[in-house]
Amino acid sequence: MGESLRGLALGDGFGGRWFWRGNARAAEMIEERHTPTEETFHYSDDTAMALCVVRMLKTGGRIVQSHLAQLFGATYLADPHRQYGYGMAQLLPLLAKDPESFTTYARALFNGAGSLGNGSAMRVAPLGAYYHADLDRAVDEAARSAAVTHTHPEAAHGAIAVAVAAALAAGGRGRDPEPAATFLGRVAELVPAGVVRTGVETAAALDPATPARRAADRLGNGQKVRCSDTVPFALWTAAVHPDDYPEALWATAAGLGDVDTTCAITGGIVAARTGTAGAPAHWLALREPLPDWVEEL
Repeated sequence: MGESLRGLALGDGFGGRWFWRGNARAAEMIEERHTPTEETFHYSDDTAMALCVVRMLKTGGRIVQSHLAQLFGATYLADPHRQYGYGMAQLLPLLAKDPESFTTYARALFNGAGSLGNGSAMRVAPLGAYYHADLDRAVDEAARSAAVTHTHPEAAHGAIAVAVAAALAAGGRGRDPEPAATFLGRVAELVPAGVVRTGVETAAALDPATPARRAADRLGNGQKVRCSDTVPFALWTAAVHPDDYPEALWATAAGLGDVDTTCAITGGIVAARTGTAGAPAHWLALREPLPDWVEEL
């Protein structure tokens, strides 16, 4: 779980370097494998919320939704400048005041449809790694974690897909990686029918040799900030580069779009298998420190 969290946070910070650049300049730098070294890899809401999920699992071993709602709300109020999306900026202060009513508040978002944004998926890879020995439990707890803030079914499906991918990655430590199509097919089997599952199935059928930018054009790059537009591509890059953490992030960044989130998802999945030991030393030196308790994981 700790390795996945650290991989998620580093991916988040790495991806954020490209998010604020123009696409043309970002694409050029990514193609040249040129990392901006003058900027700290600050993490965003992706990592801030993942830290809450991991704290809950560290102390209690399961998702207690009202407690997670309280953690999300308190974390937001303590540091609201982590690039939280519009819906979360509305929701999280309410959860801080009344965490027991999380379902009512979350369902009210977007005119009662609930959020189907990628926030449910960006934070959940460490949970999947934690439950790597019990995929059914990973599915259930991922859905429970999503429902605290995202009540649309596709948001739950996105969280399930990422959690299962991270669980499979963590469970595969020390063994040869599966072909990308096999890995993604196993993920899709545990995702309920819907748009996210269809996207993962499309990713499974995509040639691993496809250039990342073309894969993003086919699968989505998070530009719509929906799980269905984010999760399939991030899972594809993780499946294509299961033993190469830095290359998985470079490939994910090449898709542009919501690149801090896609890199956070990919990073959390791949690091569940490999850790971040393969990351360049200057990436590790530039990353924003995580809380001290993370090192105890």
